[in-house]
Amino acid sequence: MEPFEILCGITAVVLVLYYFFTSTFDFWKSRGVPGPRPIPALGNFKDVMLNKISVGDYLTEIYNAYENEPLIGIFARKTPILIVKDLDIIKDILIKDFTKFADRGFPILEKADPLSQHLFFLESKRWRPLRMKLSPAFTSGKLKEMFALMSECADHLIQYMDKVTNTGKPVECRVLTAKYTTDVIGNCVFGIEMNALSDEDSEFRKMGREVFNPSWIEILRIRVRQIFPWFYNMLFGYFLPQTKITKFFIRVIVENMDYRETNNIIRNDFIDILRELKKHPDKLDGIDPTDSLIASQAFVFFLAGFETSSTTISNVLYELALNQEVQDKLRKEIDEIYATHGGDLIYDNIKKMNYLDMVFKETLRKYPPGTTIMRQSTSSYTFEGTKVSIPKDQKVWIPIYAIHRDPNIYPKPDVFDPERFNDEAVQSRHSMSYLPFGDGPRNCIGARFAIYQSKLGITKIIRNYKVEPCEKTPIPYVNDPKAFVLTPKGGMHLKIIKINRI
Repeated sequence: MEPFEILCGITAVVLVLYYFFTSTFDFWKSRGVPGPRPIPALGNFKDVMLNKISVGDYLTEIYNAYENEPLIGIFARKTPILIVKDLDIIKDILIKDFTKFADRGFPILEKADPLSQHLFFLESKRWRPLRMKLSPAFTSGKLKEMFALMSECADHLIQYMDKVTNTGKPVECRVLTAKYTTDVIGNCVFGIEMNALSDEDSEFRKMGREVFNPSWIEILRIRVRQIFPWFYNMLFGYFLPQTKITKFFIRVIVENMDYRETNNIIRNDFIDILRELKKHPDKLDGIDPTDSLIASQAFVFFLAGFETSSTTISNVLYELALNQEVQDKLRKEIDEIYATHGGDLIYDNIKKMNYLDMVFKETLRKYPPGTTIMRQSTSSYTFEGTKVSIPKDQKVWIPIYAIHRDPNIYPKPDVFDPERFNDEAVQSRHSMSYLPFGDGPRNCIGARFAIYQSKLGITKIIRNYKVEPCEKTPIPYVNDPKAFVLTPKGGMHLKIIKINRI
């Protein structure tokens, strides 16, 4: 073949690839939606894909760059994504017109990733009946029943901290609090002794670390899943074995359910609800309750329950270490509750701590574990008050980290100020300006559980210990671009000092 013909062939291939990767790039321009210029094959996510910046920080940059725009159009490779800034439009998406945005838009690959069939990812057809059946596990009544178990885990945390703090060395608070929340989830939701505080080699802690601190091979696997889902599904669904995380969780949940069934054990907890669904599939509107579908629900509650709460507790401790006057005021409230109601906390005592609630909410404002709410349209839709229309299956993102850091909503957003959440301040803001647990029918089903296990842990820690920054404390707080939930780069190290009470 002549050199000229080879050159023509290469040129043709390059042009075809260029057209393929840029064929959608006029999508937002044709709809009058502004946005940054995308790069062929990468879209607008080059630095995110290279782990140079977290998704939350990147969307905040875009949010601030288009200050007066209600909607911004970007591209993930060649897929158009709509970033929604306008709070009224956000309310329409999450609440008023929820049925038009009931899906999250995540691919569910049952062969390659059997545990992807969970409540967070599922399309609305399967999500709706499952949500209805699983909700009773997280009512306030159930929480009251669980509270004694939670409190026992919190007491074990304090006993463990007595040993850890004796050395006088800085403590990695995310590791510490993850052990506590792992034990709470195990005891309260699954009826399993996970022993994360007492056993350094706890299998559940190992699995949790693998999911949230992936190796470079696992990151590569995730990228292949995102870019070539059809290839990923074929490769991992038919040719390569299941991951050890998948095998572990399916085995543990199925064995737990079988053991209870054989020994007639009834705890009226989350696992028992899953057992009922398995025994009575007619209650699921035609959904087949396979072992992997059932295990997926337990899997997501375990992961979401321990990681987001442990990160939030460690972020509370971080801000209390940097703001000693806030810490002193919180400890005073805690001591007053103990003095008034005796040494044993009950469910209602936590509800009475107004300042704890404000500290907790301000922490979630600055550090929402999930930085973005993702939705996908189930039909074509025109946004009210605009001329912008989107087709069915359009991906829509709500940048809650950026909204929580908007100085027009929260003046001096980098300052930690619990008074932002006194009653008067809350009533003065738009209801969609604070979304750490989402909103509407598809909000976080376990929010109440997460709040109580976190507040209980914080209460016990601050009553017994003083927290201070040390030489390893991350100042300033830099978001880890590799993390799935918002966490500091390099860990969360603090100095923890025992308070000696007479």
